[in-house]
Amino acid sequence: MNQPDRETQLLLREARKIVEALGETLAPLVEVVLHDLTQPGHSVVAIANNLSGRQVGDATTELGLARITDPGFPEVVQNYPNRFPDGRPAKSTSIGLRNGAGEFVAAICLNMDVSLLGAVTASLGRLMQTDPVGAPVAETLVPRQLDDVRASLERYAAARNTTPIGLTLAQRREAVRELAESGALNLRHALSEVARTLGVARSTVYTYLPPEERS
Repeated sequence: MNQPDRETQLLLREARKIVEALGETLAPLVEVVLHDLTQPGHSVVAIANNLSGRQVGDATTELGLARITDPGFPEVVQNYPNRFPDGRPAKSTSIGLRNGAGEFVAAICLNMDVSLLGAVTASLGRLMQTDPVGAPVAETLVPRQLDDVRASLERYAAARNTTPIGLTLAQRREAVRELAESGALNLRHALSEVARTLGVARSTVYTYLPPEERS
């Protein structure tokens, strides 16, 4: 191809703004390069957030040459695997720019360094890893409330096709024992709430407690 004509020069001028803005926005992980495809031997005219070590005036890549020689080449090739000169893996996207005649005259290429992301992903995976065995008892981090005491008694009764007031003496003792084991009775006024829900006196609820909980 010949020296860039005025249309191509204007297109490259505008494309530089995009390259600079993307480079600033996506730093430090993404390199953004502007190629003048009318000059394949020294196509690089701008490079932002330089990760590949290339310089202005360097030649185009194999993909650039393919785009120059094939008018039907895809205008956008995105997220394809690539590699920096030092071996770091990259994810690349190439955007071809056409002139008014439909010819590819420029390209904007983005090259993301995914090596750091891979390390971060591995670290996050380890950070989020939990022990498959789990804790000796089930635990929730939701603060307990008196409403939970009432709800627990109602669920216990519903599972036995009755209401909290309709529970037998043995069932009441079992329900209160389960509440004690869960720690729900450590709440302030928990015994009073149990008494209201079961329809008995607070002193009666005290007799339902396991011996070790009555001290």
